[in-house]
Amino acid sequence: MVTDQQVRLLMKLSKTEERLSIAAAKAGMDEKTARKYRDLRRLPSEVQVEHTWRTRKDPFAAVWDEVEGKLRNNPGLQAKTLFDDLQRRYPGRFAAGQLRTLQRRVKVWRGLNGPGREVFFPQEHEPGVLGESDFTHMDSLGVTIMGQPFDHLVYHFVLTYSNWEAGSICFSESFESLAEGLQDALWELGGVPAMHQTDSLSAAVSNLNEKREFTRRYAALLEHYGLGGRKIQPRRANENGDVEQRHYRFKVAVDQALMLRGSRDFASREEYAGFLQELFDQLNAGRRERLAEEVKCLRPLPQRRLNTSKKVRVKVRSNSTLSVGGNVYSVHSRLIGEDVEVRLFAERLEVWYAQKKVETMPRLRGKGHHHINYRHIIDWLVRKPGAFEQYRYRDDLFPSSRFRIAYDVLKGQSPARGHKEYLKILQLAARETEAGVDDVLRVLLGNEEPLTPKAVKTMVRSVQEIPPVTDIVVAPVDLTAYDQLLSSGLLSTGMPCPVEADA
Repeated sequence: MVTDQQVRLLMKLSKTEERLSIAAAKAGMDEKTARKYRDLRRLPSEVQVEHTWRTRKDPFAAVWDEVEGKLRNNPGLQAKTLFDDLQRRYPGRFAAGQLRTLQRRVKVWRGLNGPGREVFFPQEHEPGVLGESDFTHMDSLGVTIMGQPFDHLVYHFVLTYSNWEAGSICFSESFESLAEGLQDALWELGGVPAMHQTDSLSAAVSNLNEKREFTRRYAALLEHYGLGGRKIQPRRANENGDVEQRHYRFKVAVDQALMLRGSRDFASREEYAGFLQELFDQLNAGRRERLAEEVKCLRPLPQRRLNTSKKVRVKVRSNSTLSVGGNVYSVHSRLIGEDVEVRLFAERLEVWYAQKKVETMPRLRGKGHHHINYRHIIDWLVRKPGAFEQYRYRDDLFPSSRFRIAYDVLKGQSPARGHKEYLKILQLAARETEAGVDDVLRVLLGNEEPLTPKAVKTMVRSVQEIPPVTDIVVAPVDLTAYDQLLSSGLLSTGMPCPVEADA
């Protein structure tokens, strides 16, 4: 087939060559074809006939009116759904291989007669104006900490002009996680943009209160930093497009970095956080020029960070626990019946009484969980040992697997008094050191020595140094039997050696 380029060359050569045949040969076409295009003075693409006819019989011609009627009533119907419906109503008439034909016809119908699609409008971003943030789940990357799955999220902040980004590890889409992540990003950036945009996070947006756009706590955070707040419409993630796109690219970059690293396991959360920070630094390295423009337009930070903890007042119950956020936490029994203030942070909570901090403990995720510290209640359990066997949170009273083994051993030695003996050992761990008692239990259980509270107490308080778990003692090998064997000449006579005979 002759191309437009060949015809253009022919037209050029026909002005310099004596004969048309020579010009046609040089242009790579037959003389008759050359004469045709010379006379037409048009390119092949200009005389090509549009292909509008079918080369095969349409298998859906007889039923297309039915299909089109369904599409007009329900434009969201998929071609596969319509094809399955046709196969049910006309058994044996349509083969599975004809699905692609119907898909093409439905696609063309949508383009000519279907409803209009949502239009996305490209935005022009100005430096220092807008920062977007959102949470993204990282579970699909398979990160582990010391071999254990590390299910977590990352709070992700992006400047829309320079695409500078920052992130922090968190475990829920709570206001505390949002506030700490946003403040970390702003202080790392060293300035404040004019606006901050999120999706309809319940932690920030008053979705059930039309009179107030943002929650009081989020509004106070924005006011502290002089940020204008903006939210996107519900279920319109594309309106937060910059950070949504960065979610995808960031997780791809994390996945690639993990592959290069050769392992998805980390020794600690701190090591993993350092890995992510290093990756953010690498991603931001190519944005320095645009970031420099943006930094000039940022407003200064306030003098201090805002304390964003949530404060609630609760009464300590008779079982020495309090309930916060649907979870149960223990406190010291001396606070039973007292009103205390609990300050909730993203990953911890603090208990305050009489304007003094008396407890700090990890914040539990979700609801229906509990965190019981045996030190808070052990003195009363020793006085009421009968309560131990059926205690609702008994499993929390085994600080390690060794304590659990010790309990089972004591129950085996004395079913009636085993739990009392165990509680005394647990009380010793609370008064002395848990690690010290755990080491003593390791030695006593490993040497199969008698296990009693007195023996544990004596060993813990003794000056005798307990060998660490890494110390391995190998008994010396007695080689005198082999010396005797060699001196007797038994090996040279072919007689069985004493060792083999004993075996």
